[in-house]
Amino acid sequence: MFATTQWSVVLTAGRGDIPQAQDALEKLCRTYWYPLYAYVRRRGYSPADAEDLTQEFFAWLLERKWLGKADPQRGRFRSFLLTSISNFLANEWDKARTQKRGGGKVISLERDEAENRLTWQPLSYCIPESSFTPEQSFEWRWALTLLDQVMGRLSVEFEQEGKKELFDALKPCLLGESSTQPYATLATKLGMTEGAIKVTVHRLRQRYRQLLREEIAGTVAAPEEVEEELRYLFAVLTRR
Repeated sequence: MFATTQWSVVLTAGRGDIPQAQDALEKLCRTYWYPLYAYVRRRGYSPADAEDLTQEFFAWLLERKWLGKADPQRGRFRSFLLTSISNFLANEWDKARTQKRGGGKVISLERDEAENRLTWQPLSYCIPESSFTPEQSFEWRWALTLLDQVMGRLSVEFEQEGKKELFDALKPCLLGESSTQPYATLATKLGMTEGAIKVTVHRLRQRYRQLLREEIAGTVAAPEEVEEELRYLFAVLTRR
């Protein structure tokens, strides 16, 4: 089953013809374009140029024989993207910028949304972003995007079960903010016992961890890399 995860399909396609690989790559790119945009902005490009660069990069990535460049031995999608866009900026942008600006869009990018996220997602509350490298900026935004994906999936699950209000009330417990609303307060608000709240939060956290592992598994090449990538993720989020 692991061999059918998104990035595993892409890597396998490098060794053969797998029709699903292109769709898998496009889906991954649509999900994780924001960290790339942040990386380009941190390299000193304006918002407009960063949008064009990111679009050109995706066109370059999807149209060329990129599969042969993906190393299964270092097969994290995060690493592949960062290496690829670094090479693109160094070698390909000079060619691409001679083309008409704002050409065909490969993936829908929301520049205004990205700029807003750059404003309210600082790399650290203690250290200014200017002291971080473009690579560190990419990794931070990668981690946040991954966590957003997990939270989004969990929210959809609760909404499909008709429990959106419950999820919205308990969401702070996943973010380490349960002290702002003690379980007793939540129980009164939701018409549940405090014991039932504790059990629900426990199950919510279990499901969150499961979905987090699934999301990470979709971006690495082998199951043994999931735990390592998970540790790296938290190292990035706690970096000071």
